[in-house]
Amino acid sequence: MTGFFTRAARLNGTALQSTEPSGAVLPEGLRAEYDGNLSFPSAPEERPYCIANFVSTLDGVVSFNLPGQSEGAQISNSNEQDRFIMGLLRASADAVLVGSGTLQAVGPRGFWLPEAVYPAAQDLYQKCRSEVLQKLEYPLVVIVTGTGGLDLASVVFHTPRTRVLILTTEQGKRRLSQSGSEALASVEVKVLSTTENRISPFAILRLLRWQAGVELLLHEAGPTLFGEFLAGGFMDELFLTVAPQIAGRVAAHPRPGLVANVQFPPATAPWWKVLSTADYLFLRYQVGDRSA
Repeated sequence: MTGFFTRAARLNGTALQSTEPSGAVLPEGLRAEYDGNLSFPSAPEERPYCIANFVSTLDGVVSFNLPGQSEGAQISNSNEQDRFIMGLLRASADAVLVGSGTLQAVGPRGFWLPEAVYPAAQDLYQKCRSEVLQKLEYPLVVIVTGTGGLDLASVVFHTPRTRVLILTTEQGKRRLSQSGSEALASVEVKVLSTTENRISPFAILRLLRWQAGVELLLHEAGPTLFGEFLAGGFMDELFLTVAPQIAGRVAAHPRPGLVANVQFPPATAPWWKVLSTADYLFLRYQVGDRSA
């Protein structure tokens, strides 16, 4: 295996065997804004430690599903604290995972850097990554697409010092190659095995852990991919902002909730425990024990 993300694996290699929870302390400015420290347990041996970040209405809608208005910003009303936490999680992660649907919803000007959502803390985010966490300058952006139908003119593929890894199928790789992916110096395309035309979450995580050196993965993909990770038992934490509005739903034009295309019977529905909260309901959950 060669390429830019193999270099990341070598840089992070000394931490791969760690079993103790992270004791990293946020720089003073970030700690004051977050109202405390933020650390995560070490990654399991076989995959990254996986956290997700969503914003939802009171009635569970995560997207209005309207042209040009399908982002979380319409749910959160671009709340400053919500944007700060999103940037902080990106600054903490080794990689940010998005799906092709999320890329399309955000539009061609979207890019997944910490300061993209909260520019005011750019210097603090960089200080945290370089001095405290000792990570690469920016997280790896991982885009999952089965068909390869991506707009390669999007900013994320042309942002200086941003590394992008596209995980796709054989068909998707051919389409991306025809679109000019091989000419993009910061982009690498990898083919993963599929099951019923869906890329396996386990295959994604195994590659990211052992070939890209990813220990902490931030999941910013949509409800379908989140549901697949959840069904596989791969999600460890959920950061959930509950916005004080109600979106409503109609059958003719559905609006997605937190999880799509997956349902659990009562006996196996995942339980979570609250780790922290705040006045605006910035909730942090960890997967819990049903019997607790």
